[in-house]
Amino acid sequence: MVEVTVARLGLDSATNSYVVILREKLGTRMLPIWIGKPEAESILIQMNQLKRERPLTHDLCKALINGLGGTLRRVSITRVEKSTYYAEMQLDGAKGIVELDARPSDSIAIALRLGSPIFAPEALLTVLDLDSDEDSSTASSTADDVHELSAEQLQAYLENLRPEDFGKFTP
Repeated sequence: MVEVTVARLGLDSATNSYVVILREKLGTRMLPIWIGKPEAESILIQMNQLKRERPLTHDLCKALINGLGGTLRRVSITRVEKSTYYAEMQLDGAKGIVELDARPSDSIAIALRLGSPIFAPEALLTVLDLDSDEDSSTASSTADDVHELSAEQLQAYLENLRPEDFGKFTP
């Protein structure tokens, strides 16, 4: 497993779905995960440190974990089967460590709120081929000083990528 961070969110124009792009913490390989609009909004709210008048579901999960004296030790993206991504949340509480099956999008949103690490299997990470793009430069911009793809590069990459491309991974 490799630690990853949220590099950016995007919209896949081919499927009109949101995509969260995870990037390995100490490298350039990436893992795109197609997610729903509410989860994308929740992740974006946390990335931009916006405060809502009322807590969102992921804020409630954070409050529950903290309120019960627990910690989210890690989130692991575990596999892809038939275009569906799977994840596990590893919680440490009064009864010890508990692993919960969860959707990656929810797990990521909660991990961001709690400052917990996110991991993905090496087999799911991919290197982008930017040589085929006319503008292969990257722009740096996140608070973590992560290099991001330009909007055009991300769109070109996503247009040629399908969730099925990652279906070969089995733990």
